[in-house]
Amino acid sequence: MRLREAASRLRSLFWYTPGLVLITTGYGIWSGWISRHDPDGCRQHLVAQRWARQLLRLARVRVDIRGLENLPPGPAVFVANHLSYTDTPVIFASLPVQFRILALQGLFRIPLLGGHLRRARHLPVEQSSARASMHSLLGAAERVRQGVSVFIFPEAHRSPDGQLKPFVAGAFLLALRAQVPIVPMALIGTHELLPPGSWHIRPGSVRFVIGPPIMTQGRSPSEASQLSSQVRLRIIEMLNTGEVSQS
Repeated sequence: MRLREAASRLRSLFWYTPGLVLITTGYGIWSGWISRHDPDGCRQHLVAQRWARQLLRLARVRVDIRGLENLPPGPAVFVANHLSYTDTPVIFASLPVQFRILALQGLFRIPLLGGHLRRARHLPVEQSSARASMHSLLGAAERVRQGVSVFIFPEAHRSPDGQLKPFVAGAFLLALRAQVPIVPMALIGTHELLPPGSWHIRPGSVRFVIGPPIMTQGRSPSEASQLSSQVRLRIIEMLNTGEVSQS
């Protein structure tokens, strides 16, 4: 067992880490070149999907996807639990639709990453004050009404112990203001692949479960807390069963 663990660490250090840098650099250059003629970010999103699939292939991570038939035909707000840095590649590799992420403003200030996020038309959320956060959400809601689906981790940060944490209200206010469905999703197994605080990625399988959409038409922003609880219960059920919740 110790020999296998040591071999896994060496593979992560000398195979995955250099490969991650090379793949990310290569796809980053490709995305930057495409961005000159891609004002809405759609082609850059396709590049990001290929980047994610290459990373998972390099790390020998297999994804079992359940519930693709639940994806609505129009714009929606997608939400999932957040366990690991591997969540983002799994999401981009698995969702066969165009979407943008709602991410903290700080990520947009990181060199290279921030430039890609801006060019690909991802959505920053400012947390310096309640007023700034609301302004960000109103802008995001307008984008969603124009037909852009958005993905959000409603816990805001990775769970350090793999347990589902309380949700912040942003995703639910956004869905209610835009009057679009909110789609609960569950990531199972990514915490074991790469726990928070570790750079040792382990090969393995994860499950990505997509639940039926929850409609928001006719509901008001004052119901954000109720909607949050409803979505959280759906995700808990999918995490516990590993299957699509039909409740």
